[in-house]
Amino acid sequence: MVYYESLFREMLKGQQLRRPAMKKNEPAFFQRLEQAMDTHREKIRLNVLKPRWDDDVLDLTTSDFLSLSRTGRIREAFLAELARCGDFRLSASGSRVQYGNYEYIVEVEHEIAAFHGADTAWICHSGFYANIGILEAIALPGDAIVFDEFSHASTGVGMKVSLAAHKLSFAHNSPDSLRDVLTSLKKLDSGFTTGEKSILICVESLYSMEGDLCPLKELVAVAKEVFPNGSAQFIVDEAHSNGVIGPNGSGLVQLLGLEKEIAIRVHMCSKALGSTGGVILCNQTVRSALAQYSRCLTYSGAPSVPMVASIRAGYQLLASGQTQKEQNHIQEMVRYFFDSLLDDPIWQEAVDEGLISVPLAEDHEARSVVSHVVPIKVKPGHDFSLFVHLAMANMNAYPMAYPVVPKGTALVRMLFHAHNTKEEVDSIIAAVGEWVEEMLAIERGESKNVLPSAMRKFHALQTANGWS
Repeated sequence: MVYYESLFREMLKGQQLRRPAMKKNEPAFFQRLEQAMDTHREKIRLNVLKPRWDDDVLDLTTSDFLSLSRTGRIREAFLAELARCGDFRLSASGSRVQYGNYEYIVEVEHEIAAFHGADTAWICHSGFYANIGILEAIALPGDAIVFDEFSHASTGVGMKVSLAAHKLSFAHNSPDSLRDVLTSLKKLDSGFTTGEKSILICVESLYSMEGDLCPLKELVAVAKEVFPNGSAQFIVDEAHSNGVIGPNGSGLVQLLGLEKEIAIRVHMCSKALGSTGGVILCNQTVRSALAQYSRCLTYSGAPSVPMVASIRAGYQLLASGQTQKEQNHIQEMVRYFFDSLLDDPIWQEAVDEGLISVPLAEDHEARSVVSHVVPIKVKPGHDFSLFVHLAMANMNAYPMAYPVVPKGTALVRMLFHAHNTKEEVDSIIAAVGEWVEEMLAIERGESKNVLPSAMRKFHALQTANGWS
């Protein structure tokens, strides 16, 4: 069975309605859960565990941006580092405030802090938990959290457990909108001006769906203008920039030279580093507050030696410059993709008629750095059709619709890696071009079909195999 068939089988098995088939004597608890999930199944939007694909499938999905996992480089570096650890204990056997603050983890945190030009670092189990733990611990009663409207789900979860009195969003990447929100807080409560209360501003260096970079210098300037006393401070999530952007992959903050301007940074090790876990960069004041107030980070066992060793192995590859070639290659591939689509007549025809858009391709030559996260924006509903077409062309790029992206929008997200080639980019351009031609003909009424060929084949497979 080719990969797309096994993918569709697992996806569609998970979309079968469960509530109508349940026995009446099943506990109401489970019936209610299935009924809730059936609302997603009806739209073929229930999350299911998908099978892994072989390397012959064109990878536009994984977070292995530097290809360290795919090539085995991180595994080799990890095993070498683990061998140097000697007769270590497998478990940390306690939280960081109890038994889990062992010498090795402290040593690696010092190295990471030095690499990022930060005072201290805190290694935790994931970037998701890092974001939750920060908002849980650092926002005190009466404080405010101000966040970009496209902030990651972890920020939303963190705000639910935060003691902050105010939680306000500002328009995506808009310094003017940030100024308006900060000014409203200034008028609302004089405590923000006197320093009796604080404001945490949550942004991402590179947004995981839009793929655009944060105008961080401009946002920092706004915060300083409105609150020169420093009561407004930034939390920058560098999950998608770590390893890919900045000197030796150190991130956007260091690319812009803003290390001293940002109170807290969060780096993810499970993406470009091919490792696991997350790292919080901060000063000693924030570190102490994390230990005191974050139940998320301190009421759980500390990271184990193998986990920390994998993180150290990844950072050593970055710090030594051994990933610079991969970092440069990603930039080259994305720019080649942009140039190719801008030169392709059928792509431009689709853009002109509003069938698709690739905003990041516009004026990319003027930007010193381009994002490896590239969304192809389409009309709602078309995202699944394009995903199916690409899957049947042996390419994996997942569709994204509401609530992952704003209501009324949809996209297919392409992630570029060091292992992607120009030949693969050419095949992407051609495959999307085929889908575009079919869709344009359908929308213009020039085709007898109401669905493109890939969707017709998808439904045929669904019926033939009883997957519906």
